[in-house]
Amino acid sequence: MTEVTEQIKSGTTTLGLVCKDGVVLASERRATMGTLIAHKSTKKLYRLDENLGMTTAGLVGDLQVLARYITAEVELYKLKRGASMPVGSCATLLANILAGRRMFPYWVQLVVGGVDPSGNHVYSLDMAGGCIPDEYVTTGSGSPFVYGVLEDQYKKEMDLKDGVDLAIRALHAAMKRDAASGDGIDIATITKKGFAHLDDKEIEKRISSMKLS
Repeated sequence: MTEVTEQIKSGTTTLGLVCKDGVVLASERRATMGTLIAHKSTKKLYRLDENLGMTTAGLVGDLQVLARYITAEVELYKLKRGASMPVGSCATLLANILAGRRMFPYWVQLVVGGVDPSGNHVYSLDMAGGCIPDEYVTTGSGSPFVYGVLEDQYKKEMDLKDGVDLAIRALHAAMKRDAASGDGIDIATITKKGFAHLDDKEIEKRISSMKLS
């Protein structure tokens, strides 16, 4: 299991963090195969619903299958119940799907984040079905660098603007030191008003204003 876990961690950086007015999800875009940069615009951040999102690390095929699967389940829940799926329910459903594949596991690490009537939440999920809520989580080979920034600068009840800036700063640090992470940043915010991606110009503007080089 240790060898498998190390393979999963070998080429990605994603994060999720809770703010007082919403949730920030972020990832970089590089996909690697060993020392080869296989793709420079890989999708690792998924909108599941207006109140839900997910970041992905691991095998691309497994990640894409799970993203399609859980997006369909979220839509079915909304059709049946007339309301969006709570964040904890989405994370638990995904954890059960992962736990059901012990013999042929999905080689993934996931972060599920979102907003529901009980508040703002992020969950970390592992390939065995472990599901842990936290105030901030990160996955992939760049995660030690991200945790270094988050441990130092994350504050409870920080607002969404500061949360986005912190996510950019953390990913930027990881991309500077982790060869498997790079080629741009994807960021989304989730609030009571819905799910929104930041465009590249806005991200570059924030990088410039923080004087990150």
